[in-house]
Amino acid sequence: MPERRPPAPPPECANCGADIPPHAKACPGCGADERTGWRENDATRYDGLDLPDSAFADDAPAARSRPPSVNGLAWYWWLVGAVLVVLLAAAALGLR
Repeated sequence: MPERRPPAPPPECANCGADIPPHAKACPGCGADERTGWRENDATRYDGLDLPDSAFADDAPAARSRPPSVNGLAWYWWLVGAVLVVLLAAAALGLR
C-alpha cells in the first residue's frame, strides 16, 4: 500500500494571512496548522470577541477524581493480582 502523504498547506493562512511555504507543517506567522484547521491556537481564539469575564468562569462541578493508579491500573486491580499470585503460590506449595 502506498504511503499516504498529508495534504499540502494552503498558500496563505486563513487565520493571519501570512504566506505559507509549500511543505510547512504550521503557519510561520501564527502557528496554525492542519490539525487546527489553519486557525489560531485555543489560547487566542476568542481574543477579538469582547466576551464578558463571566463567560470564562468555570461553573462546571469538579470532575470526580479517579482512583490512584500504577502504570495505568487502579490500585485495586494490583491488589486482586497480588492476592491471586499468593493463592496460586500457596496451591503450588500445597501440592508437593
